[in-house]
Amino acid sequence: MTPGPSARGSRLTSRLGMTERVFAGPRSRKLLAQVEDGLDRVEATLADELKMTDALADATSRYLYEAGGKRIRPMLALLSAHLGEGITPAVIEGATALEMTHLGSLYHDDVMDGADVRRGVPSAQTVWGNNVAILTGDLLFSRASQIMARQGERAIRLQADTFERLVLGQMHETVGPQEGDDPVAFYLQVLADKTGSLIAASAETGVVFAGAPEEYGMPLRTFGEKTGVAFQLLDDVLDLSADPDETGKVPGTDLRAGVPTMPFLLLGQESDDASVALTSRIDEGVARIADGEDPAILDTALAELRDHDATARTLRLAHDWAREAVEALDPLPDGPVRDALKRFSEAVVDRSS
Repeated sequence: MTPGPSARGSRLTSRLGMTERVFAGPRSRKLLAQVEDGLDRVEATLADELKMTDALADATSRYLYEAGGKRIRPMLALLSAHLGEGITPAVIEGATALEMTHLGSLYHDDVMDGADVRRGVPSAQTVWGNNVAILTGDLLFSRASQIMARQGERAIRLQADTFERLVLGQMHETVGPQEGDDPVAFYLQVLADKTGSLIAASAETGVVFAGAPEEYGMPLRTFGEKTGVAFQLLDDVLDLSADPDETGKVPGTDLRAGVPTMPFLLLGQESDDASVALTSRIDEGVARIADGEDPAILDTALAELRDHDATARTLRLAHDWAREAVEALDPLPDGPVRDALKRFSEAVVDRSS
């Protein structure tokens, strides 16, 4: 039986973890059905492309894919494709490659962050070890590049440029800000590289793979990058109070592993005694965890950070970036695509409501 519009909308919003307002309004109904069909095609292509002849590689490569995911990047690619020729086979392959690149980055991120859980399941390195997890990420990057190679030089360049930024973002996060760097500005650049670049590439898919007008390229890239930063800033907020059953991660995972997030960085800018003391307690707790103590020693301090104004400021900053993302869409033609992109960026930062 072919699902009706309401069933399609239910499946899509369930995937994205957002509200139906992304495709609200009568002129979005046809677009919603087309995007949902496209996501089904991406899902089938992903399942096929992730098959490996080697038994171990097949199991590890499919592990996080089978754990689920919001498929935000393919959805943006399918949306922007409607500014051009629509959802062509090239668009499906481009969207698949970008999602596979995202999957590969998760394997690497979890090793570097020491994460125990991803998407509600044990992270790959806790199952197979760090080396196999890293090599699995490399396999996915390789397979994504093979898919892009079928689409020609421009697609290869998009993949290579995006991958370079992903690596630089991870490298800078690992090394941390240097003397003279502003920690907040440094962190925002890391987010733009690690998260924003891949979402920007997904939004640009309509130009690269579907023949949309070239003048839409920069607005779509800017929209995607700013939306990606807003998305990650909101994740920093949710991470402090999230139910692990909902997020698939232990609350405070990054901070417990010594990876600073925006609420902690903004906390460090405060000079009042309570804020300075809380910063010191978190720093001390991170050091003790690194020496082998129970990560639960930070539970109380992270709960206090959750209620601190630094976290509220992070939420406001996320809204600022989302607003700038929407403003970047002004050169696009009025219509259901621009409407949906606008609602998507707004919904990204309303996940806490």
